[in-house]
Amino acid sequence: MNSIATKARAPFTRYLSMEIARRYGIYLFFVALVAISGISSPTFLRSDNVVNMLVQFAPLGIVVIGQVFVILVGGLDLSVASVMATAAVIATAFDATDASAPAIFGVTFVMCLCAGLLNGLLVTKRQVSPFLATFATAVVLQGMRFAYTQGAPSGNVPPLFHAMGTGAIGRVPVCVLMLVACALVFGVLLHLSTFGRRVYMVGGNPEAARLVGVSPDAVRIVCYVISALLAGLAGLALSGYVGIVDNWVGRGFELDSIVAAVMGGLALSGGRGSLPGGLAGAAILVIVFNIVLLIGLPVQAQIIVKGVIIIGASACYVARRLR
Repeated sequence: MNSIATKARAPFTRYLSMEIARRYGIYLFFVALVAISGISSPTFLRSDNVVNMLVQFAPLGIVVIGQVFVILVGGLDLSVASVMATAAVIATAFDATDASAPAIFGVTFVMCLCAGLLNGLLVTKRQVSPFLATFATAVVLQGMRFAYTQGAPSGNVPPLFHAMGTGAIGRVPVCVLMLVACALVFGVLLHLSTFGRRVYMVGGNPEAARLVGVSPDAVRIVCYVISALLAGLAGLALSGYVGIVDNWVGRGFELDSIVAAVMGGLALSGGRGSLPGGLAGAAILVIVFNIVLLIGLPVQAQIIVKGVIIIGASACYVARRLR
């Protein structure tokens, strides 16, 4: 009887283990990675290095939040890095005083709104693939940016943006507080609101969403606007960290944000995943890049590691789809 009961419990135990791995695997991996990194390098857990990682994590995390919304509705946003760089150029287009901050925020908001609407309308109304639509928007913004700066940007950001990028309240960087605020606001919007349920519905089955009165096009457009607005905010914070205008602020964030989201359990087909998972994926990326440098490997090793992570994330994504 005991052997029969044991055999009967085996499938349930296997199913339970798979469910735990599926739901909490990314968080367990994060904890294991922190432990391994702390053992590999005593510098890793020092307060200065932790603060440094948090400052690196904050802008990427803000971009990932927007990317999560877009991926959940079956899209992706390759324009986030160009939006960030354009926001950085706008931050230095006015006087380097805090009196110009409202104008900078206003112009950045309009730019992000236009970029998000362009992405959303191309994808929904013109049936352009998200890859091509958002890539085209990135190229347009890049052209406008280079036309304005003539390829040789100059200028400094106002003190307020320096505070956003490098300031701290106690030992907590201001940009991390911005990330926490964005995560709370958009986490509630995604997981506890009617709009969030519509996002999952559109990503999972747009035809069913249409039948119950939800407009898939409207939901997708709003998600692209959210992604652009958050990318613009991250660009302003990152420009404050850099301190001077840079045409390439945020370069690589488009790929890193997508990889982080996929690592965090989001399905590129849409409808599956969570905001905490995407942020956990971003944190893992930052930790991996940090430990590569701490153990003395050259910067080029980061590129190799990033490639390996992309391959691993792709393999995990395919495995989840097949399962």
